[in-house]
Amino acid sequence: MKLERVLPYSKKLLNLAISEGDIAVDCTIGNGHDTLFLAELVGEIGHVYGFDIQDEAIHQTKSLLDEHQLANRATLNKISHEHLLDTIPPEKHEHIRGAVFNLGYLPGGDKAIVTVPESTITAVDKLLSVMKKEAIIVLVVYHGHPEGQLERDALLEYVSMLDQKKAHVLQYQFMNQKNNAPFIIAIEKN
Repeated sequence: MKLERVLPYSKKLLNLAISEGDIAVDCTIGNGHDTLFLAELVGEIGHVYGFDIQDEAIHQTKSLLDEHQLANRATLNKISHEHLLDTIPPEKHEHIRGAVFNLGYLPGGDKAIVTVPESTITAVDKLLSVMKKEAIIVLVVYHGHPEGQLERDALLEYVSMLDQKKAHVLQYQFMNQKNNAPFIIAIEKN
């Protein structure tokens, strides 16, 4: 297959935006794979701030970072991503070059604990308020469950209303897949 699948494409977008020394944000750390990827991108002088409300996600991500000897490149916060600017030091805000969300629920975790549109949209708004030109936010939207469908609809409405002078919005999706395959919403700050 020549077309990139959703997760590799999300990493490609983040790789375009984030360089060594930058600040990156994993807004839903889950099992830690994006946090690890971001920690590799920011290098020794950059930093990753990760957010999740579940102890299991924090523990799994910490273990993964420890295993790869990259724990010093990330700060993990057991708090909702809507509070990210209250947690990331203000002097770091303008250095945020990329952020990623994997929406839905923790793979292998409690499916009753899901991301919700209010906190996700609040977090995106806050990121857009401080990010510099060409910074990118990637949202991987998993909408194969009822709450995911509500979040999908709210996000699509929200991003379609963003002023094109302030942000470019991309939707990357395979149209003919069954079972509500995940898709990407990417926002590049103008």
